[in-house]
Amino acid sequence: MAALDRGWGMTITSMEYRAVGWGSHHWEVADAAGSRWFVTVDELENKRLSASEPLAAGFARLRAALAAAMDLRACGRTFVVAPVPTRDGEPLARVNGRFGVAVYPFVAGQSFDWEEFSSPAHRLSVLGLLVDTHTAPPAASQRALADDFTVPCRDELEAAYAPAGDVADCGPYARPVSLLVRQYAAPIQRLLARYDALVLEARVQGTRRVLTHGEPHPGNTMLTAGGWMLIDWDTALVAPPERDLWDLDPGDGSILDAYANATGTSPRPSLLDLYRLRWDLADIAVDVSRFRRPHAGNIDDDKSWELLSSLIKRVGG
Repeated sequence: MAALDRGWGMTITSMEYRAVGWGSHHWEVADAAGSRWFVTVDELENKRLSASEPLAAGFARLRAALAAAMDLRACGRTFVVAPVPTRDGEPLARVNGRFGVAVYPFVAGQSFDWEEFSSPAHRLSVLGLLVDTHTAPPAASQRALADDFTVPCRDELEAAYAPAGDVADCGPYARPVSLLVRQYAAPIQRLLARYDALVLEARVQGTRRVLTHGEPHPGNTMLTAGGWMLIDWDTALVAPPERDLWDLDPGDGSILDAYANATGTSPRPSLLDLYRLRWDLADIAVDVSRFRRPHAGNIDDDKSWELLSSLIKRVGG
């Protein structure tokens, strides 16, 4: 509440925690003027790309992504749910050194699960939003960072399957994750090698780069009275368009063809594979990192372990 007063001049009358989404903490807030807001709080430790990276780097990355959302909306893309600027015009505020706080307008509408599109029309609507994003004027990406193809927490994943990769008993999943990663070290290494080869190919051949959302799955869409909205822009980067397209096509090539017809750019299969691989590698590495740090074994840890073990066994099969 103090941060909202300090950063946005809000006098808060109520706050209710909303256990929705994954990766951030969320509150629904009402102020003395009768307005409703949606507040997100991110742990900056989870925004770092490596264990040695300072929290300031994680904050800078988050700030750039949210600034890009603000700039994109300012360019007329009203489907973007962008943060409300602070008194200083910033997209978020840093609190206690460890957290990034952002305020959004409260959006009323229908939400969706992250796994499946509700209909073919839903999928086509998201394609339309992405086309509008990728064809935005240069002003939309003036503050965005470029994707350098880094796999977040790769250093900790590689340390986990090294001969001396054990960590202290920092929680109930520390030992199980060490055993699991070592058991599947060979297929994980093959996956990383394949990814590195695709990155090298992309850099040698060169790629078209556009502003991308990063995670345009159904869970980051809302259907409102005014139309479709795209939320959660904390992963926005300037990148090849395939970053947003690799999981959008239903498998028959129809969405990829529609994208090519709308933009004049045909998605490259190798880049689609690159981002498909990175999604799996990032999921593995981030959760391995989670369990190499102190953890209590709460519900979030249990779910993360379930997803991690399932994913590693799938890629290792």
